[in-house]
Amino acid sequence: MSSSLDSLSEVQEQIEAFSSRIIELEGQLRDGEALDPALLDAAFRAVHTLKAGANLLDALKLEKVSHELESTLDALRLGKLVFDEGTSSLLFAASDLFDELVRQVVDPAAPSVDIEPFLAKLAALAQAPARVEPDDLLAWLDGSIRAVLTEFEEFRLRENVRLGRRICRVSATFDLMAVDVGIGALKDELKRFGEVLTCLPSPDSASDDRIGLDFILGSDRSPTDIATGIQGRGAVVEPLFPADTEPAPPEPAAAEDDPKGDQLSIKNLSQTVRVDLRRLDQLMKLVGELSLAHTNLDAGLERMAPTQVTHELRREFRDQLRVMNRRLGLLQEAVLEVRMIPLGQVFSELERLAHKVARKLGKEIRLDISGAETELDKVIVDSLSRSMLHMINNAIDHGVESVDERLARGKPRAGRVVLSAHQRGNRVVIELSDDGRGMDWRAIRDRAVTRGFISREAAAALNPAQALNLIFMPGFSTKDTATTTAGRGVGMDVVKTNIAKHSGMIDVSSQLGVGSRLRVTLPTTMAIIQALVIEAAGQTFCIPLNSVLESIMIRPQEVHTIEGHEVVSIRGRTLPLLQLARVFELEPAGRTRQRDGHDHLYVVVVGLAEHRIGLVVDELRGQQDVVSKPVGKALEQIPGISGATELGDNRTVLLLDVGTLVAEAVST
Repeated sequence: MSSSLDSLSEVQEQIEAFSSRIIELEGQLRDGEALDPALLDAAFRAVHTLKAGANLLDALKLEKVSHELESTLDALRLGKLVFDEGTSSLLFAASDLFDELVRQVVDPAAPSVDIEPFLAKLAALAQAPARVEPDDLLAWLDGSIRAVLTEFEEFRLRENVRLGRRICRVSATFDLMAVDVGIGALKDELKRFGEVLTCLPSPDSASDDRIGLDFILGSDRSPTDIATGIQGRGAVVEPLFPADTEPAPPEPAAAEDDPKGDQLSIKNLSQTVRVDLRRLDQLMKLVGELSLAHTNLDAGLERMAPTQVTHELRREFRDQLRVMNRRLGLLQEAVLEVRMIPLGQVFSELERLAHKVARKLGKEIRLDISGAETELDKVIVDSLSRSMLHMINNAIDHGVESVDERLARGKPRAGRVVLSAHQRGNRVVIELSDDGRGMDWRAIRDRAVTRGFISREAAAALNPAQALNLIFMPGFSTKDTATTTAGRGVGMDVVKTNIAKHSGMIDVSSQLGVGSRLRVTLPTTMAIIQALVIEAAGQTFCIPLNSVLESIMIRPQEVHTIEGHEVVSIRGRTLPLLQLARVFELEPAGRTRQRDGHDHLYVVVVGLAEHRIGLVVDELRGQQDVVSKPVGKALEQIPGISGATELGDNRTVLLLDVGTLVAEAVST
C-alpha cells in the first residue's frame, strides 16, 4: 500500500513538473522569446518518469498517453516538430488529461476516460512535415566525442553552431567525495555564459581520488571571458569551434579541496522521506497531551500546602518542570516545522489551472507569483487550495477583460494577475490582485437589493467597503448566467467560511477600471497554539494569542456609542467594541470589576489584516498552550467558535474564531 501511495505521489509531482515547464514555454512563445531547450528537455524527462510511475500503478491508459506524449516531446526537443500555438494547446490538453486519468486511478468508480481522441491528435502532429536538416555542421567535431553524444545533445550542438555560437570545452577535476556538489556549482557558473550541451568524462585526468570531466559549452562569449568568469573553479577553457586565434588564457591554479563540500555531497544523497499526515497529527496530539500534563503538574504543585512538601523538594520539582517545559517547547517546534510546507506547492498547481481557465474563456493572462517559499501548515494549505482556485477563477472570469476590451481601454492585451504571499509575525498574508475591470460597489449594492439580500434602507447606509463585502453573502453573484468557471453564487461565501474555519480573514478592495485585490490572512498553524484564557459572564474561553494585539483596562464612562455601536478611543484611534457575553447571549453581559474604588472593563484588542476590535471580557486568566479540537455539529454552526480545547484543570472550553468576530464587527 505504501509503495502505491509513493508511486501515485511521484506521478502527481511529475504532472506538476510537466505542466510548469509547458506554462513557461507558452510564456516564451507568447512574448516572442527564443524557447529554452532546457525546458523542453525537462518536460520530456518529467513525462518519461511519469510513464514509469504509471507502469508501477498498472494505470494502462496513463502509461499509454505518457508513452505517446514522450515521443512527441522527444521530436520537439530534437527540432523535428515546431513548438507553436497549436502544439502548446495540445500539451496543455495533455496536462488536463493526465489529471483525469489520475482521478480514475484514485477512484476506480470514476467515469472512464476516452484517450483515443487525444492520441489521434498526437498522431496527426507526428505527420507534420519533418524539418529539413542542413548539410552536416559537425564535420569539425572529433569522432570520439560525437560517438558518445545522445541524439538530443548532438541536435543542440548543431543548433548552437547554426546560430553562430562558439563551442568550447571546459575541463575540470573534482574530488570523488564531492563530485555532485562540484559539478553542480561549475554547471551553474557556465550557464551564465551560454548553454551547457553535455558533460563527458575526461580520459586524461582520472586518479584514485579525483575525476576529470569535460563540459561542452555553446556561448556567444570568448574563451577568455568565460575563463575570467569562472576563476577559482580550477577549470581550463579551450575553443573547439571555430578555431580561436586569441591567446589561450592562463591555466588557473587547481581548486583547493573543500572538506565541507565532501560532507554536503554525502548528505545530499537522501534528505527527504514521505510521512503520512495522520502520523504527524497523532504525534502532535501526543505533544499536546504532554503539554497538558505539564500544566496539570504545575497546577498541582501550586495547590500543595507548604506542610505537604519541603521547600527543597518544591524547588527541585520547579526546576524539573522548567526543564520539561523547555524540552516540550523544542519538541513542539520540531513537529510544527515538519508540518509546514511552502505555498509554492499549491501556487504551481494554481498557475497551471489559471492558464487553463484563461484558455477556456479565450483570454490572455500573465500570472506573476512571489513568496512561494512562504510556509504554512499543510492542513491549512490543503484546505485553502480550493478556495484559492475559486478566487483565481473569479479574477480571470469577472475581473480580466477580453483582449479586444483591454486593447480598447489602452491596456496590454494580456491581463496581469498577481499572486503573492509573505509572513507577518505569526500569520501569513496571501494577496491576489488583477488589473482588470474592477468592481462597481454601487452596482454590487443595487444587485443585492434587487436579489433581496438587503433592504433599500440598509443599502443606503453602506459605505464602499461594506458594499464590496456583499460579494461574500451566500448565493450572491454579479452574473445573470452561470459559466463553467463562475456565476452560480456558491463560491465566495464558501471561500470566506473556509478561511474563517482556520481563524483567518479575507477582505476585498477594488477600483473601477483599475482592478481588484483580495487579501487573506491566516495563522501559520492550527495544531498547537498559544492562547489567552479569558472569562465572560462566568464562561471560560480561549483566544488565539497570534490574534491578540494587547489587553487593556478602561472605565465604563470611556465607552461611547456611534451609530448604534459601542466604541472607545485608544491613543487617538477609535476602536469598535464587542461585548463577548452579548455575542453568545450570556447573562449578565458586560459585568465589571471593582478595582481601586473604580469600575473597570477588561478589553482584549484583537486584529486581523487592517481590522481590529476590542473584546469586552470580565477576567484575564493568563496564557496557555492549547490543542484545538473539533466541536460537535450543534456548536460548529455558531459563528465565532473555531474549536474546543482542554485546560489544565481538565475543563473543556471553547476556542474563539477571531476572524469571524472581526468580520462581523467591521461589516455592521
